Amino acid sequence: MNGENITLDKENNDVKQEPSMQQFLSKMPLNIVDSFSDKQLLYLKVALGSRKWIKHKVDVRGTFFIPFFSNRIYYVFLMGRNYRELSRNEKAISSLSLLIFTTMLVFVSIVLGLLALYLVKSALGINLFQNFSLGIWDWFKELWY
Repeated sequence: MNGENITLDKENNDVKQEPSMQQFLSKMPLNIVDSFSDKQLLYLKVALGSRKWIKHKVDVRGTFFIPFFSNRIYYVFLMGRNYRELSRNEKAISSLSLLIFTTMLVFVSIVLGLLALYLVKSALGINLFQNFSLGIWDWFKELWY
């Protein structure tokens, strides 16, 4: 990247006041923070991709010990809105996951709808086939009555 593409205008002079930069600088000693010029901070911001230092909706972190293993293991589980561009493989997996989820939702909805219709039919005493029952109505009556 050519350094001449970034210009310091009135808006860029307040780089230290931006929340993302304040979060970044808060992890450094004060004497180091004071040593940065506004131009250096601007280039740091560009190099870091203007990353938003937001809190995730789900942020679970911890460590655990495995017996007979000399080091502790850490885990991080983050969940939140994805702001980045997806790769081709990620888009394919996302589409497949959505298709599977939608198919399962439709299937469960149909099964529950048919079960509700069957219970209403049985409650009204309607028999579609003579001397045949699935036994669901009898089980339901025993459960609730």
